[in-house]
Amino acid sequence: MNLARLDLNLVVALRALLEERNVTRAGERVGLSQPAMSASLARLRRHFGDDLLARVGGHYELTALGQVLLHRTSTAYEVVERLFASQADFDPGSEKREFKLVASDYAVAVFGAELARVVHEEAPGIRLRFVQTPPTVVDDTATLLSTTDGLLIPHGVISDFPATDLYEDSWVFLVADDHPSIEDRLTLDDLGRLPWVTYQRTYDAPAVRQLGMLGIEPHVEVSVDSFQLLPLLVAGTRRIALIQARLARLLAPLAAVHVVQPPYEAVPLREAMWWHPVHTHDAAHIWLRETTARVGRRMAEVSEAPTAD
Repeated sequence: MNLARLDLNLVVALRALLEERNVTRAGERVGLSQPAMSASLARLRRHFGDDLLARVGGHYELTALGQVLLHRTSTAYEVVERLFASQADFDPGSEKREFKLVASDYAVAVFGAELARVVHEEAPGIRLRFVQTPPTVVDDTATLLSTTDGLLIPHGVISDFPATDLYEDSWVFLVADDHPSIEDRLTLDDLGRLPWVTYQRTYDAPAVRQLGMLGIEPHVEVSVDSFQLLPLLVAGTRRIALIQARLARLLAPLAAVHVVQPPYEAVPLREAMWWHPVHTHDAAHIWLRETTARVGRRMAEVSEAPTAD
C-alpha cells in the first residue's frame, strides 16, 4: 500500500461513519454534506473491498470488517491528531490543551493529585485527564502509548520505551485492628495461611511475585480493581493486603486497619512515566516530562526529610 496516495481525510470520514452508522449524521459531525459523505463512503468501500456499512431494515449495521476497523480507526485518528498537534514551542502559562495520562488509582492518589496542584499553579490553561490502566497494557503497550500522553506504571511491568523516573515506594501489609491472631508482626507462615485481598492485576505488585520464590502461594479470597478499596476489604476480617506505603498513609483514617511490615525484603516500587518515542522532541511533552520529574523529586525530598522529635 502506498501511503502517499491515500487521502488522510478519509480517516476522519471513516471514523465518523463507523461510529455514527449513518451517512447524514456522519456528515454533520465532520462538516460535510450528505452527498460528500456518501462519496467518501464509496471511496472507502472501494479501498477496502467491503461495504463497511450494510443496510438492515431501516438502518445501517457494521459489517465484520467494519467492526474490526471501528477500534483501529479510533486509534489511528488519535495518533494522527497527536502527531499534528506537536509543537516547536510551548508556553505553559498561556497554552490551553489537555494531557491524557493512563494510571492506576494508586498513582493518581499518590502522585497525580500533587501533579495536578502544580499544574494548576503554573499552567492554568492545562487540563489533566487520568484514565484507568487497561488490562491490555502489557500486551499492547505501543498502541496504548501512541494514543496517550503518558503512562504511570512501575518499572518491571513494561520495557523498551522511554521513561522518566518519578519516585520510589515500599510495600507494607494491612491488617485489621481487631484481627484475632495478628497484631504488629507477620510471619511467612501467616502469608500462606491467611486469606488475602489483592489488586486484580497482580503484575503491579512484583513484591507478590517474590512469594513464589519463597514457596508461598497466597490464598486470594477477594480481588478488586482498585488499590484504594483494599483497606475497606481488610477491616473487620482475617484478611491481609499488600499495599504501597505512601497510599497506606493516605488511607489510614478511612478504615480500622493498621500497617505491618512484610516478613521478607520486598522489592521496592520505582514509579515512572512512560511515553511513546513520537513525543520525545515535542515541546509540550518535554514540559510535561520535566514537570512530572520535578514533582517526583519533591516527593522524594519530602519523604527523606528528617522528622521532628
